Amino acid sequence: MDKFLRVEALATKGFMPADEGDALYLAACAACRELPKLPIVEIGTYCGRSTVWLGAAARKYQTKVFAIDHHFGSEENQNGWEWFDQSLLDSSTNQLNTLPSLLATLRRTMLSDVVIPIVGESKVISSQWSAKLAFCFLDGGHGEEPTRSDYLSWVPKIAVNGLLAIHDVFSDPKDGGQAPYKYIYMAALDSGEFIEISATGSLRILQRIKIAG
Repeated sequence: MDKFLRVEALATKGFMPADEGDALYLAACAACRELPKLPIVEIGTYCGRSTVWLGAAARKYQTKVFAIDHHFGSEENQNGWEWFDQSLLDSSTNQLNTLPSLLATLRRTMLSDVVIPIVGESKVISSQWSAKLAFCFLDGGHGEEPTRSDYLSWVPKIAVNGLLAIHDVFSDPKDGGQAPYKYIYMAALDSGEFIEISATGSLRILQRIKIAG
């Protein structure tokens, strides 16, 4: 990976450890090699930390990352929760707004030519999306409803041999919330359409081997 981009990824606000980010990059590269020109979609962009790793892969393989987020923060990012960051509040609305930070990240990393931010609700955008995906990274809201919705909205759009990346997968409740594990990771494996190809920390990479029906 480009050394400058890796340093910038690690300097960006976010929750992805370096080893998971590197694994995300390698998986995205593998998907882009397998399925040239098909895009990458990221659900849950926050300030763009993981987006830089994905953007580096997209630049190398001449494709695009569509970075989808409403930018008001997931439930766990709100005031009173462990992951709340006061510096991301919009003083005019007293509401979290991570979009300015993402745009600053893209300017700093010079990835605006390969990363296209889309601001809105994941389910709404998915309903208008028809292109097949080489790679889909699901890291949006971590509650039951948003994880179920992201699975139903985006996983069917992954092409055969394409990859599904899922963040914050914890099989043991002592390690973290269960929704990404139950409603994305296990749902994909139980469908019989995916196999697991790698696990790094809480990041799981699955490959689509068939389409139902």
